[in-house]
Parts: sequence; structure tokens; C-alpha cells
Amino acid sequence: MKLRFNRKQLCIPYAVFLIAFVIAPLLVIIYYAFTNGKGQFTIDNFVSFFSSTNTLGTLLYSFALAVTTTLVCLLIAYPTAYVLARSHFKKKHVLLMLFILPMWINFTLRITALKEILTAIEGNIAAFPFVNSVIGMTYDFLPFMILPLYNSLAKLDKNLLEAAQDLGANKWRVFLRITLPLSLPGIISGITMVLLPSMTNYVVLDMMYNSTYIMGSLIGSYFNAYDWNNGSMISLILLVIIFIVTLITNRFSDSTDKNDKEVVL
Repeated sequence: MKLRFNRKQLCIPYAVFLIAFVIAPLLVIIYYAFTNGKGQFTIDNFVSFFSSTNTLGTLLYSFALAVTTTLVCLLIAYPTAYVLARSHFKKKHVLLMLFILPMWINFTLRITALKEILTAIEGNIAAFPFVNSVIGMTYDFLPFMILPLYNSLAKLDKNLLEAAQDLGANKWRVFLRITLPLSLPGIISGITMVLLPSMTNYVVLDMMYNSTYIMGSLIGSYFNAYDWNNGSMISLILLVIIFIVTLITNRFSDSTDKNDKEVVL
């Protein structure tokens, strides 16, 4: 008897992985988030979170730190990616590799080296915790912003830019009406790759002597204290926030893709 191979069978390993390492842990988090220490159903965990000024302050601080880091990365990465993509350098791929190269080095070593540099400049890095945290996270996540921007800008059709200039548009108008709208998918992708991880990256804060909690460190403190219920509750809240941000960015990206061919001077 011959066994017939079906392409759908290739989905079996992925389905097993998805159930074992995604769905099952998520169900465990949901269970602990809606139960107390005795295993009884309750929503007191969520009520205490949204009624406490400390936890809400942690959420707002995490969001402010993530937004600031994302904006700084975007302001640095967009001109860099634009110059690399539109330049005629023969070795521009080598220059791009120089921005990616730090990612090959251990994260802790990189932040430690940055901390020593900031200490030599400032003397006491604990005096500027928010600024130094933004610098550390920008240094860490900048390549994740440059890569999608570079890929998006490198794929721009030069004929569109030349046609706009032939129709009388100056360089700024060409950039604002053609280059920038067509590079929005890269901007959205970069924002997603930087904003979401920076909300939970508490290692930089610890190494930069920032004593303020963010969502990641708050979750870790609960689990270290074996308070799985509150830790799971905050993890679920953060998961919902990430889902909403991803949904909004995906819809915005889809709308920009539909309008790519409708650019008007």
C-alpha cells in the first residue's frame, strides 16, 4: 500500500508547535489572570491594576519611554536609510552592514560599553535616567528601524521621481508627495518593531540605573515573588495592547498600499 503525500501534511509540525508553545501557554496565562491564589474565578486582579496609580503610572511611563525611543530611532534612521538607498555608493551594502554589525555582539556587552561611555561624559548616569534609557534603547533598536526603511526606499521607482520633477515639482514636493507616502510601509514596519519591544525591555533601565518600573520589570517582579496571578494579568493586558497596536498598524499599512498608485502631485 502506497502512502500518498499531501501538501497539507506540511502544516502538521507547525500546528503542533503552535498548540504546544503558543496556544497552551496563552491559556495558562488567561487562567491565572482570571483566578486568585485559591484558583477561584475573579476580576479583582484587573480592578486593582486599573485602580492603582502606581500600576497605571508604570503603564504610562512604559508607553512614554517606548514612544520617545521610537521617535528618536525614526528621526535618525530615516535620513540614514534615505541617503543609503538613494546614493550611488558602490559599497552602500557595506555601510548598511556597519549598522547591523552591533546586533552580532552580545546585548549586555554593548549596553555595558555604552554605559561606560555615558559615565565618562556625564559623570553620574543616574542623574539622567530617562534620557540615558532612551539612548540605550535607541542604540539597541536602531537597526530594526533602519532595515525596513532601507528596503522600502530602495524599492522606489526612480521613474516616478523623475516624472514628478519633469512636471515641475521641486525636491521637497517630490519628497513630501511621493517618497514619503510610498515609504510609509517601511515606517510602519519599523515603528512596530521598535515600539512594542521597547515597552518591556527593562534590562536597559536596570543597567542605566533607572529605578522606575516599566511593564516588563513589573511582570518580572510579580513572577519572582511567585505571584502568578498578577503577573499573568499584566502580561495579558500587555498582550492586548500589542494586539491593538499591531491591528492599527496593519490596517494603516493596507490602506497605504492601496493608495501607492494614486499619488497626486
